[in-house]
Amino acid sequence: MMPGVDMVMHLQMPPSVPAFIAKLWKMVENPDTDGLISWSEGGTSFCIKNQSEFARSLLPYYYKHSNMASFVRQLNMYDFHKVLSVEAGALKGEKEEMEFAHSYFTQGQEQKLEQIKRKVTSARTSAGFKQQFLPSLSSEKVNEVLTEVGQLKERQEDLDGRLEVMKTENEALWGEVISLRQRHSKQQKIVNKLIQFLVALVQPRGRKRPFQPRMSGVTLAIED
Repeated sequence: MMPGVDMVMHLQMPPSVPAFIAKLWKMVENPDTDGLISWSEGGTSFCIKNQSEFARSLLPYYYKHSNMASFVRQLNMYDFHKVLSVEAGALKGEKEEMEFAHSYFTQGQEQKLEQIKRKVTSARTSAGFKQQFLPSLSSEKVNEVLTEVGQLKERQEDLDGRLEVMKTENEALWGEVISLRQRHSKQQKIVNKLIQFLVALVQPRGRKRPFQPRMSGVTLAIED
C-alpha cells in the first residue's frame, strides 16, 4: 500500500456524498500522492500530473481498476470540466498533465461535496437540462417563443388547407376539361357524319341530281 493511502482511505465522509466523489477527495487530499495528483495553486481544481503512472499506481487503490478513460468518464458524469490553459504553445489536455474543476469541489470546503450530483439524462430531467444549458432565457421569453411557434403552426395548417382546396379544385377543372374534350370529339364526329350525308345526298355516285328548293318565289338548281 502507498504511504498515507491507508490512513486517507478510512477518513469518514457523510453518507450523502457519492462514493466516487468521496474517494476522489481523499485521493486529492493525500499529500503523499502529490506527485501524481494534487490541488491546483488556487485550490479550485486538481491536477493529474502523469496519466500513465496515475492509472497504473494510484487508481487501483481507490477504484479497483486502472482504466484512465473510465475514470475520466466518471468525472464527466459528475459534471467535472477539463481545464484548458495554454502553456508553452500546447493545451494541457494534449499532454500527460490534466486538470479538472467543479464549482463544489474546492480545497478546504469539504462541506460542499454533498451538492455534487451525478448527471441524469432521462426525459424526467429535461427541465433541469434546459435550465443548465439555457440559463439566459427567462420564462417570459420562452413563452413568447412558444407563442410564435404556435402561430407558425397555425399558419402552416392554414396553408396546408388552402393547398388541399386548390388541389381539389384543380382536379375538378381537369375533369371538366376532359369532359369538354370528349363532348367536342363526339360533336365533331356528328358534324362530320352530317357533312358526309349531305354530300352523298347532293351528288350520289357522281350523277347530277337537281335540288330545287323554293325561296321567295325563286327556283334554284344545283348542278355540277
